[in-house]
Amino acid sequence: MSTLPRDGLVAVVKRDCPTCVMTAPVLGELSRRAGITVYSQDDPTFPETVPGPLDDQALDVSHRLKIEIVPTLIRLEGGRELARTFGWDRGEWERVTGVAGLGQGMPESRPGCGAKNIEPGVIERLKIRFNETGLRSRRIELGDDEDEQEAMFARGWSDGLPLAPPTEERVLRMLDGTARGPQEVVGIVPPALAAATVEKIAVNAVMAGCKPEYLPVVLAAVEAVLDESFAMHGVLATTMFVGPVVIVNGPIRRQIGMNAKGNALGQGNRANSSIGRALQLVIRNIGEGRPQEVDRATLGNPGKLSYCFAEDEEGSSWEPLSVERGLKPGVSAVTVFAGFGLQGVVDQKSREPESLARSMAASLKAIHHVKSAPGCDAILVVCPEHERTFRNAGWSKARLYEELYRLCEIPGDEVVAGANGIAEGGPASLAGKMVNKFRPGGLMIVRAGGDAGMFSGIIGGWSGGGARGSLPVTREVRN
Repeated sequence: MSTLPRDGLVAVVKRDCPTCVMTAPVLGELSRRAGITVYSQDDPTFPETVPGPLDDQALDVSHRLKIEIVPTLIRLEGGRELARTFGWDRGEWERVTGVAGLGQGMPESRPGCGAKNIEPGVIERLKIRFNETGLRSRRIELGDDEDEQEAMFARGWSDGLPLAPPTEERVLRMLDGTARGPQEVVGIVPPALAAATVEKIAVNAVMAGCKPEYLPVVLAAVEAVLDESFAMHGVLATTMFVGPVVIVNGPIRRQIGMNAKGNALGQGNRANSSIGRALQLVIRNIGEGRPQEVDRATLGNPGKLSYCFAEDEEGSSWEPLSVERGLKPGVSAVTVFAGFGLQGVVDQKSREPESLARSMAASLKAIHHVKSAPGCDAILVVCPEHERTFRNAGWSKARLYEELYRLCEIPGDEVVAGANGIAEGGPASLAGKMVNKFRPGGLMIVRAGGDAGMFSGIIGGWSGGGARGSLPVTREVRN
């Protein structure tokens, strides 16, 4: 490891930097007039204007000096830094060095270049070398002949698909996606009741294939499902089909490239797929919520691998779901919902909002079972062409809610056990009454999907006012 001088001038440069090349004569002049130690990040012979530049290709000195831009010029005294400047600025170089008249004939200033020690991958390796990671997760050493993928499968980390190995470098890079401390506890994950730290969540986000910029959304989703009202333990333990569905609102959707348009609920978008998958891996690997153990779903649903999409706010005439649920416009947020599958609403002929609302209500009344009432939950995902029908008629989202709740009133005589020759059904006390398919607030409407096709969808949910099920939860995304 290179030794730093305790006193005098120090410069860090690289040949692959036009500003460093331009300042090479100035470094030579400083060597003659004041004395200077020069470290080169990429070529130990550069600059030739200085006798004996020192080799810092290992980047130890650059890392210890926290170099971000080259050239960087520093004055040390007694091992303590007194002054620093970077790039080329004649006035600043003269201030730091105490030498006047530097760089005659050169421009007054010119920006520098990014230092090699902060390049992606390099900075993480340096932190590991200097034991500066701050990571506390257990390290697992694999044998030379051990396959990484098979090792992760064998240890039970996988949801059944290959994982990205969570190396220290990748986890450190993932943590760059948030300003939150690695050991901050986001929540306690059932059923193991284990602490989900930011670091542990980042490990699972790496395995899921997330980019660092997705991490704030993953953290918000984890916070939301760990809210007591979401009842994550119940979502796991129920024999119903449900798992967390994540709906993302606000500017973060576009910043990280989420899909709210064609095939929004399907495959093909990295952010949508990996964010939902990261949440499920957190539940599996931190909380130990695994199928055929605490996860008792009879059938489950494919969304339990990943169920995450963005609302198409830009094309909508309605307020976003997050605003409807109390957040300010322009705030990035996630809403989590204990949902299953997708039931299509195929109506290609309705051109009036009253007809389309009746189609949607009739489809909504079929979720769970035609006799399941009262107290259901559902998300109605309205496609652009269907939304346009309501927009052209001047229907607000509130008007559509009002109409759907009205249309989902059902005579109790039709839902009691035994009615219509079907043993399934509610108690006899419902007879003679009107019951609503949905509990108050149990229906949520979002807009998403491709511009062509009159195909909306219903995501059924598991509810019961919180006592027998799960309630949706909305959380702001903290950048």
